[in-house]
Amino acid sequence: MWKGENMKDIFRIGQLEARENEKVSGFLKVANSDNEIPVTLINGAKEGKTILICGGIHNAEYVGIQAAMELADSIKPEKVNGNIIIVRLANRSGFEHRTMSLVYEDGKNLNRVFPGNALGTAADKIAFTFESEIFPYIDYYIDLHSGDGFEGMESFVFCLGNASDYVVKTSREMAEIAHVDYLVVSGVSSGGAYNYAGSMGIPAILLERGGNSTWCKTQVEEDKHDVMNILRYLGILDGHAHRHGNPPREVNPVTYEDAPVSGCWYPAKQPGETFKEGEMLGQIKDYFGDVLHTVVAKHDGVMLYETISLCIQKDTPMVAYGTWDEEKLGKIEKDCPVCGKNEKEFEADHMNRHKGHTHCEH
Repeated sequence: MWKGENMKDIFRIGQLEARENEKVSGFLKVANSDNEIPVTLINGAKEGKTILICGGIHNAEYVGIQAAMELADSIKPEKVNGNIIIVRLANRSGFEHRTMSLVYEDGKNLNRVFPGNALGTAADKIAFTFESEIFPYIDYYIDLHSGDGFEGMESFVFCLGNASDYVVKTSREMAEIAHVDYLVVSGVSSGGAYNYAGSMGIPAILLERGGNSTWCKTQVEEDKHDVMNILRYLGILDGHAHRHGNPPREVNPVTYEDAPVSGCWYPAKQPGETFKEGEMLGQIKDYFGDVLHTVVAKHDGVMLYETISLCIQKDTPMVAYGTWDEEKLGKIEKDCPVCGKNEKEFEADHMNRHKGHTHCEH
């Protein structure tokens, strides 16, 4: 891995090797497994730090995956100071079998098992491979995510809050470069890939953009723009970094609520909308319309992400909202993400459609 005295121009991960001013793509073998992870190594023309850029920890979060693949193809080694590792797709088997957030072989959420286990199940082995083959050699980490097939999401960025002073400070600086509205400071130090990296002394952020397991060129370009800007800020990529006006607004503390029962889910707010303490955020009902559970806001907030599928399963994510003061910051309302109309527009459109209708005679 290291550019040692006898191999000063070699950058190695597993069986992949890139010489100075070279880009190499191939597969990283997962420990004690037949699984392989598609990876690109970029060995820069000049000395510098090493960064990991990762897509597909959650395999149906397509904005981050596509952004990682396009970054791997477009970054030129001659513009790089140091080394870049780009994991194009961490959970490959889940991607190929469309298993939402889960690893196909064992049904585990890869972003809950770090640091993993070389003798564990498929997800444990993938996490262990990151922890043993990649994390010991990197200086920074950018983890690219978005909303899964059942998740509506407002774009925002996580940075580390439970690590050394240097790691917390540097990850916050990385996060504030991102062109998103909101910033969340995480207090978790294990389970997730970027959280565990922080516990190893690696400044890391998790960038969330897009949702519903969809992607478009605009969202991918925004992800790429943010990553490239952070690389310039860290000195890994030639050029000057820039800020987009005010940095993302911190919305800590954040409330995360899982569903207490399974049923049909009816959200009352959309990602990005604000509300006051005590407002209803949604209900879970049974198949006959009887209410099984009502979610009420525990504090004034802004919805960061939530389940948007009609089906909701017990003990799975339901709502996640940050802190927001409507009196100081204003109220935010959004139109329906499916039809694009708000309630008043829908009623007006419905009435217009019925003007001039006549009844059928039988």
